[in-house]
Amino acid sequence: MAKPLAALSPQDALVAVMVTVSISDETIRTAELLAIERMVDSLPVFGNYDADRIRLVAETVYALMEEEDGLDALFGLIRATLPDRLNETAYALACDVGASDGKLGQGELRMLEELRHELNVDRLHAAAIERGARARHLTL
Repeated sequence: MAKPLAALSPQDALVAVMVTVSISDETIRTAELLAIERMVDSLPVFGNYDADRIRLVAETVYALMEEEDGLDALFGLIRATLPDRLNETAYALACDVGASDGKLGQGELRMLEELRHELNVDRLHAAAIERGARARHLTL
């Protein structure tokens, strides 16, 4: 296993948010991993991002989650790295990962609530973001 990252870029912080939601229900689903990969490959915020870093960021998140106060440490890293103007973007990406497999478990819902709070996303804005994610991931 590679050494966890010592510092995160803003794009790494966005990936960390997505990975955190994915592992929050203790089951990393293929649909979630594909959603992360698809977003990194297609969204403008990741335009110059090296997608090979996804694995390193994921390993960093996993390592932090093994620690007693790892989630608090991760949120601290994310807040320190992510510009405030990308907080709603981070929340939107998190919602898309959570909705990507068609079901949101209690762990994912709690993590999204915690993320909303940690990223200081307004409740009304969060509701709109959540509704958009739900609409994008509906199936027939």
